[in-house]
Amino acid sequence: MTLQFPQMPEQITKSESRILDYISNNPDEFLLSSIGAVGKKLDVSGTTISRFVRRLGCEDYKDLKRLVADQNLSEGPAVKMMKTLRTDREFTVENWILRQQMYLQKTLEGLNPDDFVEAVSAILKAHRVFIHAKSASSSLGQLLMFRLRRIGIEALLLPSGGSEVLEGLSQAREGDLVVMFSFSKVSQEGKMILGYQKEAGYRTLAFCSRAFVPENEQADIQLFVYRGEAKEYHSMTAPAAVVDALVVAVSERMGEQSVQRLSSLHNLKKNYAPDR
Repeated sequence: MTLQFPQMPEQITKSESRILDYISNNPDEFLLSSIGAVGKKLDVSGTTISRFVRRLGCEDYKDLKRLVADQNLSEGPAVKMMKTLRTDREFTVENWILRQQMYLQKTLEGLNPDDFVEAVSAILKAHRVFIHAKSASSSLGQLLMFRLRRIGIEALLLPSGGSEVLEGLSQAREGDLVVMFSFSKVSQEGKMILGYQKEAGYRTLAFCSRAFVPENEQADIQLFVYRGEAKEYHSMTAPAAVVDALVVAVSERMGEQSVQRLSSLHNLKKNYAPDR
């Protein structure tokens, strides 16, 4: 949910971003939690939370809880689209592209470079890369699979939903990597992937748009991407950019091997592909 506060600071720290993200995505849990419990969960001090509460224009922690309780209402995709269109008053492609630049900047600010490097290494070390993507993220899964295969990495798409996911997942084992797109929440299929991981021994990599992810929903590696506020139309610009960045970084690490693979593929197409 997107919360409205008496005032919103122009700039917030990473700790404050985690606090805000936690409250927005876990309002019910927040309303039942003490300031000490929230601080422990987010690894921030009670002083930091109290200071941020006042920066938001609330008198104290209890005042913030009352504000969140008053606004704790769910909204559907139609409302998100309406809010997105109203933000720019009159939609223009220029305004939209400028907004995507902002999304990319927020992604850059929230993405941990060490996590990105670890993700590149995990792909390079993996025997096979299994990819789970459903609904709007299915295009990203296809893109990642296509790019990885072109540079010689065995990548497979898992079925998108239901028990069929388990049929594909049963092939994954130690030494493999399972990539999942779990932006605002972990789907039931995502929970299957994380749950079966302990038994199968594969590693997991998740694309997420939450600054705070509960421990039981965390993959081994988390890559943050910003897609817009909770009540807005969610863009795929930043996730697609990070997918491409991953592949380019993997290709660079592969060096000559990647170049040879692409050259071989080019020659195959040149010699055997039907004329167009």
